[in-house]
Amino acid sequence: MKSIPYYLQTALKNLWIEKWINLLTVLSISIGMLILCTFSVITLNLDSVLKQWSKGFGMVVYINEQASKEDEENLKALFMADKDFLEIKYISKEEALTGVRKALGDDAIIIDEIKENPLPSSFELKLQSKLLVPEYVKSKAAKMKQMAGVAEVQYGEQWLSSLNKISETMQKGAIVLGLAIFIAVTFITYSTIKIFFHRRKEEVETLKLLGATKMFIKFPYLLEGLFIGTLGGIISAATIYSAYSFVTLRIGEFLPSLNFSIAVLPVQAYIIIPFAGAFMSLIGSYIAIGRIKY
Repeated sequence: MKSIPYYLQTALKNLWIEKWINLLTVLSISIGMLILCTFSVITLNLDSVLKQWSKGFGMVVYINEQASKEDEENLKALFMADKDFLEIKYISKEEALTGVRKALGDDAIIIDEIKENPLPSSFELKLQSKLLVPEYVKSKAAKMKQMAGVAEVQYGEQWLSSLNKISETMQKGAIVLGLAIFIAVTFITYSTIKIFFHRRKEEVETLKLLGATKMFIKFPYLLEGLFIGTLGGIISAATIYSAYSFVTLRIGEFLPSLNFSIAVLPVQAYIIIPFAGAFMSLIGSYIAIGRIKY
């Protein structure tokens, strides 16, 4: 415990002596972590957008022309009993035609030339968000198509598959980038601490002659790496928070709706980022001093 003040004093003194190298190392670490944080924010926002889109995702079940009113009632009862569906809406032939008229607007006059209503009745079904997996939805649609009175089932298969692929790719990308940043920060700190150790070789030799232990000599270097990583993490967290504040406060003045569409890192993340930087740099420092012969 008596050595702790010495460790802290030595580490801080060495950080100041090698301030330019340390500044470059801190900036390199902060830039690396900033890239990871930015990618995480992009992934978070994309996932948020996908969830918003998925809320409007639905399946449309078209009723066969030969289906009776009893068949439609049976289908409705089956859909109502199915817990997979959040909303069930029946659209009659007449309602479907009215919807087409509204969509066509002034061009709706062409419908008047048609004597009979060619549009089928249908059910619009909204699945639970957690069930929006391409394989499951495809299987669900195939089963419903076998029901009596069903002519066709549509659900936007390609759209759903694309959304899932985008989400999975971004998540995998975040993991790969995270590993790459971890390796980069560890290597940067490793190289910096190793340089410091060799530049103070004479000081180390003097401490050896005085009977200093390995830990007494090497521990300040661990603290240096810890301080460097923590500072890099703080700069990264402050930068990403400042960027978010700029977007919401400045750009938000011109685009008010933007404030409600941007997903941000949780508050806990701004606390974790400095600790993550400290951990990665500590690993690099530990490897560096472990490979140096005493």
